[in-house]
Amino acid sequence: MSVQASSTRQRLLQAALELFTSRGVSNTTTRQIAELAQVNEVTLFRHFGNKHGLLLGVIEESAAFTNLGESLVRRASPPDNVYQALKDYASDSLHALEKIPEFVRSIVGEADRYPKENRRALGRGLTEANRYVAKYLASVIQQEHLNTHLKPEKLASLLNGMILGYAAIEFTSEFHELWEDRDDFLENLVQLFLHGAISSTTDIPSKLFASTNSKTIKKVADLPANVVNQILRQAKKTGLQDYALGYVLFGAGLSLTEICNLQRSHQIKDSHQHILQITTGEEMRQVPVNQWIMGQRHGSYTANPLTKWLKSRKDNESAMFINNSDLPISESEIESQWEVWTEGILTPEGKKINITQAQQTWCIEMLMRGVSLENISIITGWDLAKLQPYARRAKEKAAIEQATRLDRKPNT
Repeated sequence: MSVQASSTRQRLLQAALELFTSRGVSNTTTRQIAELAQVNEVTLFRHFGNKHGLLLGVIEESAAFTNLGESLVRRASPPDNVYQALKDYASDSLHALEKIPEFVRSIVGEADRYPKENRRALGRGLTEANRYVAKYLASVIQQEHLNTHLKPEKLASLLNGMILGYAAIEFTSEFHELWEDRDDFLENLVQLFLHGAISSTTDIPSKLFASTNSKTIKKVADLPANVVNQILRQAKKTGLQDYALGYVLFGAGLSLTEICNLQRSHQIKDSHQHILQITTGEEMRQVPVNQWIMGQRHGSYTANPLTKWLKSRKDNESAMFINNSDLPISESEIESQWEVWTEGILTPEGKKINITQAQQTWCIEMLMRGVSLENISIITGWDLAKLQPYARRAKEKAAIEQATRLDRKPNT
C-alpha cells in the first residue's frame, strides 16, 4: 500500500471516529466523513465499502482495549496494591468510555443493525481487554497464594461486564438511584469483587487488598467568595509574604507540601501567563496562578502579590517562601500564619476554617469557570476518582446559581 493510500485511509478512520464520537453512528453520513477527511465520497467507498465497513475499521484499529489492559498488567510484577490497581483500571476504562458517549449509545442501541463482522470485531476487542485483566489477576493470585472461587478469565469477564454495564446505564438513562455517584460505584465494585471473589490463604489481611482511598474527600467544603476575600484582606494586612501565600493558596490550589518545595526559579511569567513549576519526586507539572480569585482581581501576571513579594527579597535563600530566620518555610509555619489570617472568621455553618479548604475552593472555582475535569486532573496530578466529589459539588453550585438567576428574572 502506498504512503498516500495509507494516509487517506487513516484520515478516513480518524474522521469517522470523530463523527461517530460526537454524533453517534446512525447520525453520521458517509458524505460527512468524506468531507471531514477531505476526500471524495467515492474514495471512502473504495477503501471501506460503506459506513459499517468504516465502523469495522475504527473498532479493529483502535488500541483502546489493549492500552487499558497493558497498563494494568504492568502493575503485576511485583504486584501492586490490588484494590488501587483494579480501581484505577475501572476508573480509566470509564474515563475512556465517557469521552465517547454518543459512540457508546450507538453501539448499545444499534448493535442489532450491524453486520456480523462488526459485532465480531467488538467481541474481539472486549476479549483482548479481558485477556490482559485475566493475566494480571492470574499473576497476583499465583504470587500471593490467593484463593479464588472462579478462574482468572471468569473474574476478568465479570469485572469488565460490570464496567460496561455501568457505562451503558449512565449513557442511556437518567435519574436512577442505583449508586450515589461514579466513585460510589467504583468503590463498591472493587470491594465486592475482591472480597466476594478473592481471599487470602493467611489469617493476616493482605496489604494488597487495603484501600488507599481513606483520604479521599467525600464532601467538599469550599468557601464562599466573601469569606475568601476576607481572608486575603487579612493576609495582605499581615505582610507581603502572607499576601503572596494566600494568593498562591487560592490562586493556584497548591498543597502545603508543594508550596514549601517551591523555589524562586520555579516560575514562568510574562504579560500573558504566570506559571509555577511543581516538582513531586521525579515528576514535574505546571500550574497557572490565576490573578482573578472569586471575582476579584489581584494585580496582573507580572505584578501580583507573589511577584511583589519576590521583588522585595534581599536574602540569598533560593526557597520561594521563608521564615523569620530566612530559612525555607515549613508547613506548620504556614498553618500558623493561616490561623492569624482566619482569626474570627467562620464558615457559613459557624465552623472554624481549615487551610485545606483553600485548595478545595480553588478546585471548585476552576470547574465553575469551565475547566474540564480531565484538565483539572492534569493540573493537580489527582486521578479522576479523587475529583468526583469536586465534580458533584460544582454541579450542585451550578444548579443553585441557575435557580437563583431564574428567580431574578420572573416570567412576565
